[in-house]
Amino acid sequence: MAEILKRVKPLAVNPLKVSQPVGAALAFLGLGGAIPMLHGAQGCTAFGKVFFVRHFREPIPLQTTAMDQVSAIMGADENVIEGLATLCEKSRPEVIGLATTGLSETQGTDIERLVRTFRAKHPEFAHVAVVPVNTPDYSGSLESGFALAVEAIIDTLVPKSALAGRRHKQVNVLASSMLTPGDIETIKEWIEAFGLRPMVLPDLGDSLDGHLIEQETTPLTLGGTLRCEIARMGEALATLVIGRSLSSAADLLKERTGVPDFRFDHLMGIDACDAFTQILTDISGQPVPAKIERQRAQLQDAMVDTHFMTGFTRVALALEADQLLAFGEFLAGVGAEIVAAVAPARAAALADVPCASVQIGDLEDLERLARGAEAQLLIANSHATQSAARLGIPLLRAGFPQYDLVGGYARAWIGYRGARQALFDFANFILGAHHEIPPYCSIYRQGASVEPGVALH
Repeated sequence: MAEILKRVKPLAVNPLKVSQPVGAALAFLGLGGAIPMLHGAQGCTAFGKVFFVRHFREPIPLQTTAMDQVSAIMGADENVIEGLATLCEKSRPEVIGLATTGLSETQGTDIERLVRTFRAKHPEFAHVAVVPVNTPDYSGSLESGFALAVEAIIDTLVPKSALAGRRHKQVNVLASSMLTPGDIETIKEWIEAFGLRPMVLPDLGDSLDGHLIEQETTPLTLGGTLRCEIARMGEALATLVIGRSLSSAADLLKERTGVPDFRFDHLMGIDACDAFTQILTDISGQPVPAKIERQRAQLQDAMVDTHFMTGFTRVALALEADQLLAFGEFLAGVGAEIVAAVAPARAAALADVPCASVQIGDLEDLERLARGAEAQLLIANSHATQSAARLGIPLLRAGFPQYDLVGGYARAWIGYRGARQALFDFANFILGAHHEIPPYCSIYRQGASVEPGVALH
């Protein structure tokens, strides 16, 4: 087990962390006809929206209750109630995700009470689902905020049911924040290859995959998991849970519906892919499709082709807990060595990262650890660009945000094909950073100059 090293500095010098409200908003963006509204100051929403827009390069529907200095002291209950009423009237959403921020949490806002008050004052909007979730940004990180939002969605929108298996082809998928829209597309194709129908929550692969629409603008998410489909998750044949951060959400769904679940820490690397494929075979009763067998063989060949570059390579990681575990096990599986690992917040998955210790900290901690361990490659989000430059090593961008790279959101890291491409990229970074030893030049070589008085031996 990796030793978890506590944060010892009084402040973050070069922050790695992305806040819980941003994580919750990301989860709500994976629902169909939805809009997230953060209960806090305008800046809390504006900065998050900037990262979303730069990462996905798409218009992002995101609203705020716009707390100011007066409402922060005197109370901001009316901001929430009026904000919900305005959104219901003007935007007509299916779902409103109502997440708190550090300001409203410090104030002591009871967000669930405010939703009940809104229902009492505005019964005409009873058809709009409102999902409240407490996500103070002074604790946790994007991953935990995302997981709390998924749990709140299940708690609000999934009724108790005893109809497990009624939809004998449907498979629920609870998708962690580490999965990109490209990853979600891969999971869907993977499941559909076995004749099953995936129902992903939240479905970022449908809402934030970068597709053009006929409308010039839209106030709501376009695509994503439909509210009516979420209500019928209890009729599925099984639930597949990707990411340990969603354990609480998975527990709630299983308790409420009785649908059996199968849990995976990640889907990176041949062992994880094999386990997922075997479960799909067991659920569907179908043999492994030929195209998946071929993709597995291609990954095996890539592992042979790249083992000279991956073996004993010293890698530094700065990622959220689920993704840190995924990359750690994947790279360790191909012979690399994790010499530095930093996470923004404590999580259960960190103890299983294949390295000596994991530091809870920021990018300054990463630089210190990577320099001391003589790391050869850094894997982190775009905030680590300057750190990699100071260390003089290449940066493989992963996680959120990626604002200096086009298409990072569309990349698939998982599955046999995703792992194969990751190996190629990993190997090419190592090859590109390799420094050749200058060729030896003998002093006997023609034209070589010899200083007077120097004897030739």
